[in-house]
Amino acid sequence: MNAKLLFKTVFMIGILLLLVIMGMHNLQNVDLSLPPLLPKKQTCAAAIMYFGFFAVGVLTGTVLTAGGKRGSSKGKAE
Repeated sequence: MNAKLLFKTVFMIGILLLLVIMGMHNLQNVDLSLPPLLPKKQTCAAAIMYFGFFAVGVLTGTVLTAGGKRGSSKGKAE
């Protein structure tokens, strides 16, 4: 197994563990105000907002890293 892939997997599991811990201990409602995009103040459980922000971060990272490398088309000689 690739060491870089193993490190990324362990790191992602650690971040998900922190997300679960935050969700278990932050049960109160919080307000989100984002005037340019949301006309009204949004009130939601803190755990749901943490999950939403984490999901946006993961999607942003995926989009930024996707399709960066193109392999050379030098195939095996047949």
